[in-house]
Amino acid sequence: MSKRSHYPTYDVMKEKDEWDNHTQQIVSNRLHPTTSYSFLTQEESTILQTICKQLTGDERESLILYILDHIDQTLSSPIGEGQRKVGMPKAKELIRLGLEALEQTSQEKYQISFVQLDKKTQLLLLNQLSNEQALTSKWNFVPQRELFKKLLTLTLEAYYSHPLVWSEIGYGGPAYPRGYVRTQLGQLDPWEAQPEDE
Repeated sequence: MSKRSHYPTYDVMKEKDEWDNHTQQIVSNRLHPTTSYSFLTQEESTILQTICKQLTGDERESLILYILDHIDQTLSSPIGEGQRKVGMPKAKELIRLGLEALEQTSQEKYQISFVQLDKKTQLLLLNQLSNEQALTSKWNFVPQRELFKKLLTLTLEAYYSHPLVWSEIGYGGPAYPRGYVRTQLGQLDPWEAQPEDE
């Protein structure tokens, strides 16, 4: 997909020397995600890759692989969730059961894998999922809307933490330790993204 930005020449990584070493390492690592997953199986990662492309409207492999890496790290982390509705399964269980149910629904309705469906049908299934309308018996034990929200949250928090996306939306990245000098509405520091004339 072709992305259009108001900041086509802005590159937030040109500012990395202004960040502390720890921040540089964290942000730079986002440009080189691993494809060796701790939690996700190969089948789950393939399905998730397709879902993430639909949820972001972006098919750039480097971004999608980073999102998968983020989701895998989140699900394999011993740190628990900050909050979860009463009666809802843990994120690990929710996503594993949900991906299985989505794949089984695709097989049952269309006789092919979710990843083999055309994009329009994939989007239709995800829309049904978000509205709790994926009506097959596979969903009896999987809260559809909660699964969709969890997938959307994990996907977008990773997507918008990637330096490539930061550059496209004009986000200047971490301001520490440099800080901001111009803080009034409409004022930009020289290192921040400047909108370019079209």
